[in-house]
Amino acid sequence: MENLDFYKSIASTIKYPSQAYINGKYQDAISGNVFENINPATAEVLGTVSHCDHLDVDIAVKAARKSFDNGEWSRCAPEKRKEVLMKLADLIRQNADELAVIESLDSGKTITDCLDEIGGEVPDFFQWYGELIDKTFGKVVPTGEDAAAFIVKEPVGVVGLVVPWNFPLLMAAWKMAPALAAGCSVIVKPAEQTPLTAIRLAQLAEDAGVPPGVINILPGFGETAGEALGRHSDVDVMSFTGSTEVGGYFLKYSSESNLKTVGLEMGGKSPFIILDDAEITDDLIENAVSSAFWNGGQNCSANMRQIVDKRLKDDYLHRIIKLTESYKVGEPLDPNTDLGSMITQEHQQRVLSYIAKGCDEGANLIAGKNGAMDREGYFIQPTIFDNVDPQSTIAKEEIFGPVLGVVTVDGMDEALRIARDTEYGLHATVFTKDIGRAFHMARHLPVGTVGINGFTEGDIKTPFGGFKKSGSLARDNGTEAMDQYLQTKTIWFNL
Repeated sequence: MENLDFYKSIASTIKYPSQAYINGKYQDAISGNVFENINPATAEVLGTVSHCDHLDVDIAVKAARKSFDNGEWSRCAPEKRKEVLMKLADLIRQNADELAVIESLDSGKTITDCLDEIGGEVPDFFQWYGELIDKTFGKVVPTGEDAAAFIVKEPVGVVGLVVPWNFPLLMAAWKMAPALAAGCSVIVKPAEQTPLTAIRLAQLAEDAGVPPGVINILPGFGETAGEALGRHSDVDVMSFTGSTEVGGYFLKYSSESNLKTVGLEMGGKSPFIILDDAEITDDLIENAVSSAFWNGGQNCSANMRQIVDKRLKDDYLHRIIKLTESYKVGEPLDPNTDLGSMITQEHQQRVLSYIAKGCDEGANLIAGKNGAMDREGYFIQPTIFDNVDPQSTIAKEEIFGPVLGVVTVDGMDEALRIARDTEYGLHATVFTKDIGRAFHMARHLPVGTVGINGFTEGDIKTPFGGFKKSGSLARDNGTEAMDQYLQTKTIWFNL
């Protein structure tokens, strides 16, 4: 890891990408409209970016359909797609410092997190799905001698990918890698708050050998580019990560257009459960604090609802306060920084309003000084509430900021009842020494991922998604991610 001066020197030389990428070319939006791109850590304008709308979406979809139908990517030998995706992974690694600095400036994320994601996870996704391409097989169906039947998987076609601002390039990789591996052509709509790394990725993909039209990047707003993509009748599949509210819009767009398949990964109110037989170790405390405050709490699986048995609460509280107060909040390009900024001023004010609501509803503010910070940019101190009522606003609604709420319980049954009492179902963490209790909790928590004795979302090999209002049956990651970009065909021969 280098120092602050090193990353500032990179920042000083960056030419920020600003145009849409359609059919192998960078170009302005047809309307000529642009929007400002803000550095949330300084509130300064980095530059302007093309503001795409339905006109650009239509051109991109036509380019994607043409590229899919001509078969240069969709019907090429799997080894060819593998070669290209492996090369793209290498190019991302070679340009990781530049990409990480761009993303840190664009999002307010710490450079440490950006480097971990872009230098490691992002290229690993393209490599992993590249390696999977020639290891995916169909089936031969048992028949009599007068017939032969096959079940094959084919790429679904043109795919729209709408990704969020909290993990801009990582979420793009989560979706692009399996879609491209499957043979689809894609249109990516990055979040308007963080479009830069996705736009830059397009050039690397071109350098790796991805044919024109297979990857298209359309910066724009949800109500312009996003809605137009969701409503387009020549888009076969939409995959969306973001809020539950916006996920509902994409289901509506599908129902009002061509009934395209929609994969959703949405919000959460994930519990971190400490049962009475757990041991309050340094590892547990590190998991408790990082699960709530990682990425500034701007994480759909953040464990901000911490459900703690009354027998262990005093020791737990003392230690999480101590660790939280050691966190450094500030300059995202400084490798010593633990928490960067909130994504926008509007979001900063939204999180502060939840902190005020927690105080108004009677929770005990024990760390964070009401969250406010006297500095430029959109920063919030990591905040802890004790004595949170399970029915209060901060216990029920997704805050998406560094606000940890502690709910005290008496025994496993009460912990499970409170943990289940939510409209979301994305993630949960359980700490216990008893393997039987661990399995009981895991089987009765209606969530997509359960971490036992450690906060984790799994890894590239394990599917990620939610139950209830946290998601659809589609999953990102693992071999399951390929399923939403493939369609099943039966071929029957009469002999």
